[in-house]
Amino acid sequence: MPGENLSRDEARERARLLTVDAYEVALDLRSAVGPEPADGVRTFRSRTTIRFRAAEPGAGTFADLIAPSVTSVVLNGRELDPAQVFDGARIALDGLAAENELVVDAQCAYSRTGEGLHRFEDPEDGQVYLYTQYEPADARRVFANFEQPDLKAPYTFSVTAPQDWTVLGNGAQEGEPEPAGDTAATWHFATTKPISTYITAVLAGPYHRVTDHYRRTFSDGEVLEIPLGALCRASLAKHFDADDIFTVTKQGLDFFHDHFDFPYPFGKYDQAFVPEYNLGAMENPGLVTFREEFVFRGKVTQASYENRANVILHEMAHMWFGDLVTMEWWDDLWLKESFADFMGSFSMVEATRFTDGWITFANRRKAWAYRADQLPSTHPVTADIRDLEDAKLNFDGITYAKGASVLKQLVAYVGRDAFLEGARRYFKAHAYGNTRLGDLLSVLEETSGRDMTAWSRAWLQTAGVNVLTPQAVYDAEGHITDLAILQEAPEVPSMSDGAAGPGTLRPHRVAVGLYRRQEGELVRYARAEVDVTGAHTTVPELVGQVRPELILVNDEDLTYCKVRLDADSLATLREHLGELTDPMARALCWSALWNLTRDGLLPARDYLDLVLRFAGSETDIGVLQMVQAWANTALVHYADPQWRAQGGALMGEGALRELRLAEPGSGHQLAWARFFALNATSESELQLLRGLLDGTAQIDGLDVDQELRWAFLEPLAAEGSADESAIDAELARDDTASGKRHQVRCLAARPSAEVKAAAWAAVVESDTLSNALVDATIAGMGQPGQRDLLAPYAERYFAAIEEVWQQRSIEIAMSVVRGLFPALQDDPATLTATDRWLAEHPQAAPALRRLVFEARDDLARALRAQECDARAAR
Repeated sequence: MPGENLSRDEARERARLLTVDAYEVALDLRSAVGPEPADGVRTFRSRTTIRFRAAEPGAGTFADLIAPSVTSVVLNGRELDPAQVFDGARIALDGLAAENELVVDAQCAYSRTGEGLHRFEDPEDGQVYLYTQYEPADARRVFANFEQPDLKAPYTFSVTAPQDWTVLGNGAQEGEPEPAGDTAATWHFATTKPISTYITAVLAGPYHRVTDHYRRTFSDGEVLEIPLGALCRASLAKHFDADDIFTVTKQGLDFFHDHFDFPYPFGKYDQAFVPEYNLGAMENPGLVTFREEFVFRGKVTQASYENRANVILHEMAHMWFGDLVTMEWWDDLWLKESFADFMGSFSMVEATRFTDGWITFANRRKAWAYRADQLPSTHPVTADIRDLEDAKLNFDGITYAKGASVLKQLVAYVGRDAFLEGARRYFKAHAYGNTRLGDLLSVLEETSGRDMTAWSRAWLQTAGVNVLTPQAVYDAEGHITDLAILQEAPEVPSMSDGAAGPGTLRPHRVAVGLYRRQEGELVRYARAEVDVTGAHTTVPELVGQVRPELILVNDEDLTYCKVRLDADSLATLREHLGELTDPMARALCWSALWNLTRDGLLPARDYLDLVLRFAGSETDIGVLQMVQAWANTALVHYADPQWRAQGGALMGEGALRELRLAEPGSGHQLAWARFFALNATSESELQLLRGLLDGTAQIDGLDVDQELRWAFLEPLAAEGSADESAIDAELARDDTASGKRHQVRCLAARPSAEVKAAAWAAVVESDTLSNALVDATIAGMGQPGQRDLLAPYAERYFAAIEEVWQQRSIEIAMSVVRGLFPALQDDPATLTATDRWLAEHPQAAPALRRLVFEARDDLARALRAQECDARAAR
C-alpha cells in the first residue's frame, strides 16, 4: 500500500517537527463476537485523540493508520474530509498550529496474520480471543498514531467488550468496568509512562488468569509492590504451570533490581500466552505477550523449560533496555535486542535453576548468529535501516545473538562492575527517552576508563565472523615449543553487486585449553588466556607443556568466532569426542564440527557418523537436541544425494538404538523418540510408529502423549502410511487449536500431487488461512522425501513471489517466500533460476530480494557441502 513503508528520512523529519504529549484511545471490540460479516471483513471502532506540538506552525505532516475506512478526522476542531486526507495508510495533516489536537474515528480490521489486533476463535469451545502485536509498526492497524519509536507519549486506553471477558492493557485497570448495554462493559486503564507506539498493548477475551504479587524492600526503606498475572486460553488452563512462570518472574525481578538500581517502572506485570503468535514474545510494558506453545501440552525436556525461562527474562530485561530507554530509530535495534538476549542468559544463569545456560547460549544462540553473519545479508550489529521493511527483517541472528555475544565479550573487556554501572547511569540519564549508539558508549567509557571507539568500530560497526585456528610446534620429546592462534577475516558477502568485501580482524580475549586422555576421559590439563589482536598471536604461557591431543581455542566461550581444529585435534574428536568430560567444551567441539560441515570442510557423512557414535552419551539435553537438529540438516541438505538414502537408513537405525538405550522416562528418551520419528522410513520403523500409536507396541518409560502422537503421525502421513481418515481421526482425539495445526500439517505432508497442489493454492493463491495455518501448511508440504512431487513448484515459486510480496501482509509474505523456496530442488538448475530471478528483478522490494539472496546462499552452501560429501566416497 502506498505510504505504508515509512522511511528513516521521513521519520527524522517528523520527529524534528513534532512533540507528542498524549494519546487517548477508545476501542469498541463488541464486534469480535457474532456472525461473520457478509463481506468477510470484521471490523471494530477505534477512536483516537492525539495532543501534540509542532515546531513550525503552518507546516504539514501525516499520521499513520491502516484501516478499511475512516469515519471522521478532526484537526484542531476543523473537520477534514477522510476521502481527501486518508489514503489507506496515512492521514495528511496540513496547517498545523503550535499546539494541536487530532481526533480520528475509524473502522479498523481484526487480523488473522498476527499483526495488529489478532482475532482467534478456539475450535475447542468456540470462544474468541484477542491480543495485539505491533513491532515494528502495526499499532497503526489498531489506532491512529505517529508510528516511530522516538515519538514517545503517555497513553490512556479504554476498551469496550463483552462484560464476561478479561480485558487488559499496559496500565492497571481503574475502577470497575462501566456497563455498556446489556451484555458489554467498558474498561478504563491508568495512563502509561511515556512509551513508543509499538509496545502499547491490549488483550481481551475469556482468558484464564492466575495472579500473584512481587514485593521488594529497597535499602532506603522504599517498598515496591508489583501485581503479577499469568494468562492463557481457558482450554489450555489444565496444562498451565503458572507457579513456575511466577517463580522465574520473581527471580528475574530480584536480579534486575539488584543490578540496575532502577525500580521496575511500569506498575503491574501481566504475562499472557496467546494463540497464533508470530514471535517468541513481546516486551509490552505491563502486559508481556508470549506464544502459547510455552504452555506445554505434553512432556517436554528441561531444555524447553530453560528456553521458556530465558524468554521470560529476555522480555523482562526489555523493561529497561527498550521500554524505559528506547532506540531512536531501528538502526540501533541492538540497543534493546542484543542487551535483552545477553541479559536473558546472564540473569538466568545467576538467578534461576538453569545454571548451565551459557552452554545453551554457546551451542544454540551462537549457531544462529554464525549462520546469519555468513549470509549475503549480513550487516554490522548497528545496522543501516532505511525503512520499516528493512526493520522487519533485522530481527535476526545478528541483532540478537551476535549482538549478545559481543556484549558478553564487552563485559570481559570493560569488567562486569563497569558494565553494570554503565547500565545504571544509562537508565538514569535517558529514562523515558531515546538513544543512539554513542549514548551508551559514553557511559561505558566513564565507568571503565577505556576508549570504546576502537572496540565499537571493530565489533559493532563491521560485519562478518572471524576464524581462529591453533598452530602448534613440538620438539622431539613431544613438548610445545610454539603455540599460536591464527586469525582469519573471511571476505564478507554482499547483496548489492554480488562481490564480497574485505573482512575485519578484531581483538579477541580467548582462553586456550589443552586436553589429554587420562583414565578413559579427555580432560583439560592446561589453560591460558590471551588477547588475540591480529593475524598471528602467540600463547607463550603454554610453551613447554606436553603435547595435547586436543587444542581448544575459545575454551569457555569467551569470544564470538568460528573455531577451527588442527589435524591432531580433529583426529582426537573423531575417536574420543564422547570422552570429553566438560559439557561446555563438548558443546564448543560440536559447534566447531558443525561449522566445518556447513563450510564444506567436513563431509556430512562424517558428521552424521560422529552423531551416531557420540550423541547418545551427551549429557546436556539442550546440546543433544541441537546436535540432532544439525544432523537432520546435514542429511537433508548436505549429504551427497547418491548417499542420502543410505545415510537416512543409518540415522533411522541409530536413532532407534539410542531410543531403546535411553533411560526410561527421561528427557533424552523423549528427544530420541522425536528424532527417530523424523528419520523413520523403513517398513519396520514405520510399523513401530504405528504400533506406538495404536498401543500394540511399547518402549519402556515412553509416554506417547498427544503431542508425541502427532510427531509419530506426520512421518506416517508423509510415507503414505496414514491417510486422510487416520489424520481426521487423530483430530477427533485432539480437537483443539494445536490439534488443528497438526492436522493441517499432516494433511499437507501426504505424498500426492493433488495434495501438494491444494497446499500451494491454500497458501499462495488464497489469503483465508490464519498465520498459524499458513506456517503449518508450508511445513507439511515441504517433505524431504518428496523432492519429485515438489519439483514443479520451483518455477511457480519464482513466478509468484513478487505478487505475494505486494498483496499479502509482510508477516505472511515472509513466511511464503522463506518457506516455499525450492531448497529441496538442490541442484545447479535451481541456483541458476534463483540468479535469473535476482537479475531480472533489480527493482523488487529490497526486503524481498534479501530473502531470496539468503535462500540462494543456503542453496549454494548445500551444493558445496554435497560436493565435499561426494568426494569422501571417491
